[in-house]
Amino acid sequence: MHHRRSVAASLVKGVYMLELDRQQNRQGPQALALPWWDSFHFQLHQTLIEVDDTSIFGAIYEYKHPSPPPNIPQYVIAFRGTIRKSDTMFRDLKLNLRCFLNNLHQSTRFQHGMHCVQNTVAMSKGASVWLAGHSQGSAMALLAGKNMTKMGYFLETYLFNPPFFSVPIEAIKNEKVKLGIRITSSVFKAGLSLAVNGCQQHNNEAQAHNPFVVLSSWFPHLFVNPNDPICSEYIGYFKHRKKMEKFGVGKLERLATKNSTSISSQVCWE
Repeated sequence: MHHRRSVAASLVKGVYMLELDRQQNRQGPQALALPWWDSFHFQLHQTLIEVDDTSIFGAIYEYKHPSPPPNIPQYVIAFRGTIRKSDTMFRDLKLNLRCFLNNLHQSTRFQHGMHCVQNTVAMSKGASVWLAGHSQGSAMALLAGKNMTKMGYFLETYLFNPPFFSVPIEAIKNEKVKLGIRITSSVFKAGLSLAVNGCQQHNNEAQAHNPFVVLSSWFPHLFVNPNDPICSEYIGYFKHRKKMEKFGVGKLERLATKNSTSISSQVCWE
C-alpha cells in the first residue's frame, strides 16, 4: 500500500508541475514535471485542459509496458488541487466554491474530466485504471469514482486531503462536548431519515437502487492531514463511527450516514 500511495501521490504532483511548467513557460530540459511519472515507468498519455483558461487540471498516465504486473495499473487519471497563482487562482477558487455548494458536477472542468475517465475505462478493455487527486482534485476523483461505481466499474482510487466542509467539531478540545454534539447530530439525522424515508426501508427494489447500497462495495483509499482544517473532519467522522459501533448503536449511525444533511457528506458519501 505504501508504494501504491507514493506512486499515486507522485502522479498527482506531476499534474501540479505540468501546470506550473506551462505558467512559467518551462520547456525541454527546463521542464520539471517529467520525473514525477517517468521514474515510475509511466508516460504522459493526455493532459486535461480547462476550457475557460487553458490551464492543465489533470493528466492521464499510461504504464510504459503493455502488460503491467497485477498490482500496477495500465492507466492512472490524476487531478490537481488549487494553485495560488494569478493564472489559475480565480478559476480554482470558483471550483472550490462549487465543492462547498455541492454542484461540482455541474462544472465544465468536472464534466470534461468525467468524460475522459469514461473514455479511458472504455479504452483500457478491462485493464486496471486508477483515479487519484489532491484537495479539490480529490473531490473530482471521488465524484468520478462514485459515478463509475454506479455504472459497474470499481476503480482503485487514492484521495489526498479531500475537502470535508462541515462545522469543525474535531477542533473542540473537550471530548465530552465533542461526543455529545456528534451523538445529537447522529440521532437527529437518523430520525429525519426515518420520518422521510421510513416507508421505503423494506422495499427491495428501492434498496437495490439506493446509492449508498450501490457504493458500499467500493473502497477508495483516503489520506488526510490532521492539521488541515479542510479535510481533518474526516478523522472525527470515522472515530465517531467506531465509537457508535462500540456503544452498540452502529445501525443508527449508519442510518444517519446514509441520509446526512451536511453538504460535505452529500458530495462525498451519497
